[in-house]
Amino acid sequence: MKQAIERGKPPQAAGEAAYRPSLAIRLRRDKWLYLLLLPGLLYFALFKYVPMWGILLAFKNYQPFTGFWKSEWVGLEHFRLFFANPEFFLLLQNTLILSFLNLVFFFPAPIVLALLLNEVRRALFKRVVQTMIYIPHFISMVIVASLTYVFLTTEGGPVNELLLQHTGEKIAFLSDPDWFRPIILLQTIWKECGWGTIIFLAALSAVDVEQYEAATIDGANRWKQIWHITLPAIRSTIVILLILRMGSVLDNGFEQIYLMLNPLNRSAAEVFDTYVYAMGITQGAFSYSTAVGLFKSVVGIILVLGTNWLAKKFGESGLY
Repeated sequence: MKQAIERGKPPQAAGEAAYRPSLAIRLRRDKWLYLLLLPGLLYFALFKYVPMWGILLAFKNYQPFTGFWKSEWVGLEHFRLFFANPEFFLLLQNTLILSFLNLVFFFPAPIVLALLLNEVRRALFKRVVQTMIYIPHFISMVIVASLTYVFLTTEGGPVNELLLQHTGEKIAFLSDPDWFRPIILLQTIWKECGWGTIIFLAALSAVDVEQYEAATIDGANRWKQIWHITLPAIRSTIVILLILRMGSVLDNGFEQIYLMLNPLNRSAAEVFDTYVYAMGITQGAFSYSTAVGLFKSVVGIILVLGTNWLAKKFGESGLY
């Protein structure tokens, strides 16, 4: 038994309590596994946890020449200034509208596409389609914005040229605030919809084929099979991704919005991400912009925890 304990193994004698090896024994026994774990732990410690000290800037009046620790502590002053700013409600409105459109139109799009691909029986055709819809994910957002400009510009853009031929008028898609949100939504769907199907296709591959065979024998058509077998099988995956998605409700993606932003559509395009950039980088208000970013993070955490709580109330497993 002593040798078994030293090796970190439970005793085999009948009636003896289960033995749990100590931390020292487990470290000595599985030292190579823990060594493989070390790079990941160092990455998260150095690049995820240590930088979190930077949130203290939100409570200081940071001056580069004074330094981080010697800058004046102002408490919640930057938060009060932010909430009292007349632009706060404009930023909140624009951010929430874009997030709502993404939740309603973009979030279900990969699910629908995955269900359609799952019904394809020709393997070669399915692989070709998957490859084609994955490609936009690897295209830089700068390229996507440039393509959007080329197609929608009033100066020779093919879309406006067709409109001119058929209606005699052109539409200023790129400068009209009413068209900004549809353009952003279409860009997002085109670029990321195919990539988002990977997780759902993986979940669909785990569905027991015998369930479909039994449903077919019972007379269920394809739509009923999808509703009663396929969707319930991937429901937990959908819920988990929805919970994670709620954490980015106030995060619309800086690069895409910034590339499509211009003075004419600013009333619909200015969001928290571009505001943080404008205040922090262009105007040097580091503490103020940190406070805005911290506000976004806190709201994201609250939404994730709240959505996870609701999911567990409705019988789902949730994140934890």
